Amino acid sequence: MSFAKYKGLVEDGDTVIVYLGRTKKDALQIKQGSVLNTKFGHFPHNYLIGQKYGKKIYSKSKKGWLYLLHATPELWTTTLPHRTQILYNADISMVLLQLDLKPGSVVVEAGTGSGSMSHSIMRTIAPTGHLYTFEFHEQRANVARDEFVRHGFGDIVTVANKDVLLNGFGLNHVADAVFLDLPSPWDAVKFSKDALKLSGGHLCSFSPCIEQVQQTCTVLEENGFKDIRSMECLQRKHDVRSITLEEPNFGKSEEENDEEVNEPFRKRTRDETEENDGETGAESNETTQNKGYEETKYENSEETTGENFGENLAINNSRRVVSRKCKQTLDILAACPVRQTPGHTGYLTFAVLYP
Repeated sequence: MSFAKYKGLVEDGDTVIVYLGRTKKDALQIKQGSVLNTKFGHFPHNYLIGQKYGKKIYSKSKKGWLYLLHATPELWTTTLPHRTQILYNADISMVLLQLDLKPGSVVVEAGTGSGSMSHSIMRTIAPTGHLYTFEFHEQRANVARDEFVRHGFGDIVTVANKDVLLNGFGLNHVADAVFLDLPSPWDAVKFSKDALKLSGGHLCSFSPCIEQVQQTCTVLEENGFKDIRSMECLQRKHDVRSITLEEPNFGKSEEENDEEVNEPFRKRTRDETEENDGETGAESNETTQNKGYEETKYENSEETTGENFGENLAINNSRRVVSRKCKQTLDILAACPVRQTPGHTGYLTFAVLYP
């Protein structure tokens, strides 16, 4: 089967991902006559062959079930047998993006390891690209080569057992990108420059220690690489839960407050107008000016209280009446970070070699 192409039915010899629960996934090699034994029951492989991928399969005893998932590089990363420490999807996705990989790209990888990064690279550059991957440990190199062939990548990968820190890649100007997962990547920078195309290319180095990053950046600059930058990718979990908050009551609207505040003055104005109804125009004009003065004086006052306005009311410069009592609550759905120290993965150092 191929990790890069999907198909509908399980066949003999396929590598499938068995989903047994939210935190339990296993890689399973389908083989006629074999039986998968789990705490949920027994699942004969002959019964699994011919089933649709994604289907819910019950055990013979009907006491449990599982899902058969089509293998992908992402699922393989979470279930593969660890021969070395591996890169996970957070770092892998950033590497693929920054190296500008696409179908047809030629990539050099130093440090095959368990093949986690290799599977994602090959899926990205398939079907016309090629991966040259180097592993100094002979047994790990042989196991990785067999896995790549079994997973349908045999035509686009070359696995070599070689110590590239001493002997280099043996490649001249063929690669679009180079990925280094080595204990001393600075020793492979000059060989990476030789492997990259004359038209330029990208380089990425993965290191767990900042001292390794510093030395690698120095050598990259000495060898003419530009746009050198390092980053760390961390995943932080969040709990989604409902939070109850008090909803403050800001009182009435501004228009309603204006009506309430100015009503006593309007009433006083009407009374004075009735008393002065028989006076001359000049006296009436003077009264109007005085009324306007008193109203303006009140509007500019910082705070005024009185029996006409009720108790526990504060009037600000904009004459808004604000109540400090909260009578209602709101339920808000919020994402809250889990209180734990995030785990450290490593530093990714990227650089570009221009033509």
